[in-house]
Amino acid sequence: MEAELVRVEVADHVATVTLDRPPVNAFNFALQNRIIEVFDRLSDEPSVRAIVFTGAGKTFSAGADIKARAGTEFTPGERWTHNRSVRECFHAVMECKKPVVAAINGPALGGGLALVASADILIASTLASVGLPEINVGLLGGGRHAMRLFGHSTTRQMMLTGHRLSGEELYRLGIVAACVAPDALIPTATGIAREIASKSPTATRLAKEALNAIEEMSLRDGYRFEQNMTARLAGHPDSREAMRAFAERRAPMFRDES
Repeated sequence: MEAELVRVEVADHVATVTLDRPPVNAFNFALQNRIIEVFDRLSDEPSVRAIVFTGAGKTFSAGADIKARAGTEFTPGERWTHNRSVRECFHAVMECKKPVVAAINGPALGGGLALVASADILIASTLASVGLPEINVGLLGGGRHAMRLFGHSTTRQMMLTGHRLSGEELYRLGIVAACVAPDALIPTATGIAREIASKSPTATRLAKEALNAIEEMSLRDGYRFEQNMTARLAGHPDSREAMRAFAERRAPMFRDES
């Protein structure tokens, strides 16, 4: 039996989620389902307001476990069950009610890139890289997630050649918010998560919900959706508390969601 696969630590309203399937945090059915379980649970955990997502060891995630899959024959229906599990582990991150800061500690390849692209804010180590190496191992996938981060030519170069981009290049392109030394990665990501956690939990939940919804909407429809979310937030006690705190020049006191 494999170990825990995904470790979770909570402090100061921030959950740190760490992929831990040595040696390279490669995907298998158990890891995929564990990711789903963890992020679904954190969505409902009132004491958690933001999440830092990283990988143990030198790799964020190398994606599919090619060594395990080589020569494996799927039984009838098994491939579709596996594919569904892969899809849903990405959506569990994207649809998590709490904002997710990806701390990319090393290579994030294939499914690892998709996990990174599913987060809200990206921070890279100078040792980080992202890529879609599936073309080199007889697979496809990850292109649609890459399109959330990159333009037409870069996405196609990555998918058709297996080209990787370094952390420094990701920062130059504006893909990540920062590229820092390895020992500064978690403190930097945690600092951003703590700043998010200082805001109203209700406001951040509605903001993330709005951002996910408007991503593929027209300008008119998207802004109308945001206005409707603002109206929802305005009726919440946290909205009035934020306004009072601003007027009184003090730190607001928000309640945990339950």
